[in-house]
Amino acid sequence: MKIAFIGQKGIPSLSGGVEKHVENLAVHMVSLGHDVTVYTRPSYTDESLKEFRGVKLVSLPSIRTKHLDAITHTFVATLHALFQNYDVLHYHSIGPSVLSFIPIIFRPSMRVVATFHSRDYMHQKWGSVARFCLQIAEKIICTIPEKTIVISETLKQYAEKKYHRSFTLVPNGADVRLESDTELLNAWGLRPKRYILSVSRLVAHKGIHYLIKAFNELEDTNKIPNNFKLVIVGSSAYTEEYEKFLKVLASGRSNIIFTGEQTEKALEELFSHAYLFVQPSEDEGLSLALLEAMGHGLLPLVSDIPANREAIAHTGVFFLNKDVNSLKKELAYFINRPDEVTAFGKMARERIHTHYSWEAIAQKTLEVYEDSLHKYSNTKEHYAPYHTK
Repeated sequence: MKIAFIGQKGIPSLSGGVEKHVENLAVHMVSLGHDVTVYTRPSYTDESLKEFRGVKLVSLPSIRTKHLDAITHTFVATLHALFQNYDVLHYHSIGPSVLSFIPIIFRPSMRVVATFHSRDYMHQKWGSVARFCLQIAEKIICTIPEKTIVISETLKQYAEKKYHRSFTLVPNGADVRLESDTELLNAWGLRPKRYILSVSRLVAHKGIHYLIKAFNELEDTNKIPNNFKLVIVGSSAYTEEYEKFLKVLASGRSNIIFTGEQTEKALEELFSHAYLFVQPSEDEGLSLALLEAMGHGLLPLVSDIPANREAIAHTGVFFLNKDVNSLKKELAYFINRPDEVTAFGKMARERIHTHYSWEAIAQKTLEVYEDSLHKYSNTKEHYAPYHTK
């Protein structure tokens, strides 16, 4: 099967849940014998890179601004795809999927699938006009593609209730590689199991400001051990003002460390040696960073939004969304209870192995493709006699 992915910034993933999702899907599909192409942006993936772990990479330009980067790249990639012989064209995220009607009209033999990752218009980095456009895009992704995949049961229930259509649930997964090395930890002044970890883009709806405030208050009241640190991994996404705000909150705090963007070995090292993981988001689709933390055997301490509840089930701890006092209370309780933290972490790791393996997720996605191709083949056979008269 020839498959192409459109809408992501590129692979190998440097940041972003969509990029990690596409990377893992594409690589696992190649391992199953399929021909896979991923469209990339030169601002994210080196345009000289033509292949990654068997996946073909096609670099195409975009207008690199906050509002035009994704849509212009998707438009150019879609035009390129029209002249290829892909069996399946798979769009990712609601913004890029607004152009999924183009191959449906001009290449009807090409199956068009889309994945609804999150309700992007709820993210605070967007202004009112952009949010309105993204709401229209949501309607398109939920009604135009032949098959629309959702990544969580929460999104599935929302979409089916609103759009009166069936959606296929194929969740995110976790790619876990335990890292025993501590060389990079030493460079940041970190010791194993002596830091709290949070990994996300630095955008307001991720709620990192709640975590910093809770940590500061615990330090100020001596309810956290000496030299116990908070590590925040990630960078802004056209949200430099929010990143500055976070660093003002952490000003003068030597135990709060911003590592910036980290990937591969460095990120694995940070996951592998953390004490626990905090996900303070106000809204999520299904957080890959959360799943990866669970896969590394970390206690997930998360805001009580539906997507987080779905992800951790009974294997972690919730605090009230947007509530610094609730988060502070849970941190204070678990910071001195390593045995309970370890027990939760073991349950979290087992949940990932059981429900969120990338091998199973790739296979489920391929089943969506095969079902779509099968239905198209049957339709052609049904109408063939009328075309030959």
